[in-house]
Amino acid sequence: MAPLCPAGGGVTRGRTVGPAARLDPEPPLAHKPHVSETIRKPWLVALLLAVAAEAIFLVRLSVPHMPVFDEVHYLPAARAMLALSGPANVEHPPLGKELIAIGIALFGDTPFAWRFMSTLAGSATVAGVFALAHLLTGRMRAGLVAAACALLGFTVYVQARIAMLDTFMVAFLTWAIVVLGWSMRRRGRSAWIAGAVLLGLATACKWAAAPYVAFAAAAFVHLKREDARRWSDLRIVPALALLGGVSVLTYFATFLPAFFYAQDAVTLKSLLPLQWDMYLRQRQVLPHHTYQSPWWTWPLLLRPIWYLYEPADGAQRGILLIGNPVVMYGGLAAVAALYHGWVKTGAARLLAPALLFTLAVAQFAVIPKSLGFYYYFYPASVFLCVAIAVAFDRWRARPWDEAFLLAAFALTLYFLPVLSGQALTDAGAFRRWTWFPGWV
Repeated sequence: MAPLCPAGGGVTRGRTVGPAARLDPEPPLAHKPHVSETIRKPWLVALLLAVAAEAIFLVRLSVPHMPVFDEVHYLPAARAMLALSGPANVEHPPLGKELIAIGIALFGDTPFAWRFMSTLAGSATVAGVFALAHLLTGRMRAGLVAAACALLGFTVYVQARIAMLDTFMVAFLTWAIVVLGWSMRRRGRSAWIAGAVLLGLATACKWAAAPYVAFAAAAFVHLKREDARRWSDLRIVPALALLGGVSVLTYFATFLPAFFYAQDAVTLKSLLPLQWDMYLRQRQVLPHHTYQSPWWTWPLLLRPIWYLYEPADGAQRGILLIGNPVVMYGGLAAVAALYHGWVKTGAARLLAPALLFTLAVAQFAVIPKSLGFYYYFYPASVFLCVAIAVAFDRWRARPWDEAFLLAAFALTLYFLPVLSGQALTDAGAFRRWTWFPGWV
């Protein structure tokens, strides 16, 4: 397999040269590569990162031995999917529940089984963050910084250890972006089609991924018009047709098990009306929830969510979904710096992670849902990790990136008891981690 960012391409004064054009019009910065940057097999590093992340996510995965937060909705739906008994949790597409069901089929109906497939999705997300940062910069160090931020950012860790749909959606979405970006530098339609398949799979987990199909289409048209040598064997109209057609077909293919339900089985005739019913359910007005929050509060960490805070497995335990303040606030500074750098240079590689973050948050300003929750911020929190790595790489901020990761690691150790559901001293122990009233 070729490197994620192939050698041999470059630009001079905005003129693209070589067989592998860079993403941006700025000339490559002259520097002596670090030895790690010369590694020719970044896919192997991505694989090792995924294995390491998986080992971390699996530790004490069965604790607590009870459904946590939205597992109470998705576990019954996964069991129904496994038994093909009939529809459940019909407001969401089926793929995430099918993946949870695979875990149950492999290991039995146990807490470990409920969450196992989520650990794989979380590990894939860490590897995908590495791949995306490496793709944008061509440097191993940036990829490793991004992966470390993902591991230390809290959100990937918590989501990888709970059976929720968002975990799967983000894994497919991250790799869709990587593959579509990589396809720009490779002839052949296979990578473009693979990216479209991954977008369809992400949408089949949760509809929140659907806008990224439009984002990908818009980015393709802009970059292709800017330089026709990008995606050299794809023309605009056929490429958009492939992107939309393949992603939609992939999405509908995930409904196949529903055709075999014992009751209320889906048919070709009912498949499209089912989508309208799902849409209406998404728009329904729901009662007030303790942890609801508007979209603009998520980047500011104003209202995280306690997935669990109660006695479980013989002790008081808590699981708090919150972003690592170092990574989240540092990520906001990185996004601002990348926008500033893009305005000055026009470099698309600086704009890409900043824009991904912005779109991931801003779409919830227009999505017609009556309630919002901090876990909707999960995709944006992942893109922040890429933004941090690209910003450090752009300004050659060594050893500040190491100091940044050390600070993030220190906070990870501090918050770990309420990220992993460890036994706490008493019911009032939450006060140690609730720095602000909105964190209670």
